[in-house]
Amino acid sequence: MHPSLRVANAHKPLIRFLGKRQWPAKPEEQHPHPFAPSELKQHFSDFVKKFQSASSTGPAPSKNSSSSGNAQVFEEFWQAPARFWKRDLEDWEIDLVHSGGASAKQR
Repeated sequence: MHPSLRVANAHKPLIRFLGKRQWPAKPEEQHPHPFAPSELKQHFSDFVKKFQSASSTGPAPSKNSSSSGNAQVFEEFWQAPARFWKRDLEDWEIDLVHSGGASAKQR
């Protein structure tokens, strides 16, 4: 063992990058994905306007409000009806999750 030889043959990575990393000074202009459906591409500017106006207005109101129809927004789960609350899992449900769902039958 010759420690001086080991240092001389230090590991060199096989991958090499050309040039320095260059980050753009400003973000790229927003545009729809090239493979997006044509109807989404046509209305993308409307989406961007809605998105920008929603982000500039600030957080949503904290009280329960309906924006369209009977839709309600709850900040905490206990404000929602009891059918939406978390519940304890039964043993067969836990076994089903642990097995990955493929080997057990649902009851």
